[in-house]
Amino acid sequence: MRRLRTVQTLIASIVLLFIVALIGSNTAAGTQQSFITALVSATIVYGLYVFIGNSGVISFGHMSFTAVGAFSAGLMTIPTGPKHLVLPGLWSFIAQHSVSSFVSLVIAAGLGMIFALIVGIPLMRLSGIAAGIATFAVLEITYTVLQQDTKIGPGPTTLSLVPINTGVWEALLGAVFAAVVAFGYQSSRRGRLLRASREDPAAAQAIGVNITRERLLAFALSGALAGLGGGLLVHQLGSITVDQVYLDLTFLTLAMLVIGGSASLWGATVGALAVSLLDSFLSAAENTVHVGFFTLTLPNGASNLILGILMAAMLLFRPRGLTGGREFSLAFASRLRDRLRGRSGRPGQATVRWR
Repeated sequence: MRRLRTVQTLIASIVLLFIVALIGSNTAAGTQQSFITALVSATIVYGLYVFIGNSGVISFGHMSFTAVGAFSAGLMTIPTGPKHLVLPGLWSFIAQHSVSSFVSLVIAAGLGMIFALIVGIPLMRLSGIAAGIATFAVLEITYTVLQQDTKIGPGPTTLSLVPINTGVWEALLGAVFAAVVAFGYQSSRRGRLLRASREDPAAAQAIGVNITRERLLAFALSGALAGLGGGLLVHQLGSITVDQVYLDLTFLTLAMLVIGGSASLWGATVGALAVSLLDSFLSAAENTVHVGFFTLTLPNGASNLILGILMAAMLLFRPRGLTGGREFSLAFASRLRDRLRGRSGRPGQATVRWR
């Protein structure tokens, strides 16, 4: 029973991911893309959670690992024949090799981890605003290199001809894998040590916790999951530009984590799925959508405005997110149900309301 209570949040997260996939698989092709995007976003947000949620250190640089994963997976799956024609300036190794989509995802995760490990060695000594600014600098550097260097990508143009292989169930498998990895890390000794340093760095150091090392390990693991998310993303779209894995996606995924609750895996799951689907709906509403008997048309940019207001309101009135930073448990769900029904939450006792 104790082990069951421990894995309740993982089971609940997987069930919620499966429900989203099941609904998405029974919708029209256009709408289905919104559900695939939600599942891919969950993979990236799990990567953010592994580091930000457990360390308490904000990072604006994780989209760098997503970008590296996306472009590496895309480049390595384009057939060598067309690759020579559309990308003539590539390094010979990249130009002369092509792999399957599954292998490309492994490469994307591996390069994301290696890149995070390299940049994390100097960065993980920093804390607070200095760490946030440094990770943002990494994002800027990555963006500039990918946009200008045509030896490792298309430069400022679009990377096209990428095989489209990320459907609903492939996106589900990626998200479930990321959830299991994130849960395994937070339940491990390393995860507990890092959370101890988040709660009280001085006390953690006093008992022998090497904070820099623990942050670096989490940073590398989160880089791998972010890279995997990038690989899934490029195989969903079939083409990608550097701008698609830059500031907009950075702040959108951070909003998912913050709104859901950055301190829990359950919060990362709820935030990623809810905000992604809401963003897809609002974006579609900018081009007019039909809701029941009504037609909704929003002005251009309304989706970003609404999400920004929602994130600001969440930080002001519920800084721990929708889930309150708590993991899912049947006991918590039961108490929430009792509250919604107007009961006291104490077993065997009902509340009588007089009008």
